[in-house]
Amino acid sequence: MAVFGLLAAALGVVGLVTPDAQIALMGLDPVPKGARADGDHTLMFVTASSMAAVNMGVYYVLAALADWRAFFRWTVPFRLLTCTVFTLAVVSGRAPAGFLGVGIWEGVGALATGVALRRESRGGASTGGSGAPEQDAAAAHRTP
Repeated sequence: MAVFGLLAAALGVVGLVTPDAQIALMGLDPVPKGARADGDHTLMFVTASSMAAVNMGVYYVLAALADWRAFFRWTVPFRLLTCTVFTLAVVSGRAPAGFLGVGIWEGVGALATGVALRRESRGGASTGGSGAPEQDAAAAHRTP
């Protein structure tokens, strides 16, 4: 989770500082300076998406530092949904093929998270269900 968070935040910063570099990272051709048509809001959307990536990256890092397992579990179905929507956008022609990488990033991340959570739960390294380590530790010290 921390690695994903750091990567998301770093890529978000790239998009904020140099939106054309972010566009190129997705395999898309940046539009030369001064060549954007009136009403082209691409850079605005890259800026908004990049800021969201920075925020999301920080959330993931903080969740990893807190070992907030419930958050980890919540990300799996929503990242799979994101993978599906982004992939369908490419397949339907709504987005260029370069955008498929974003969908794959989300899908692989969701699967890796799901597999890791499953392995931990089978190995007994679970937080006990609440997802809040402090609450689980306190509950473990209570007598029935």
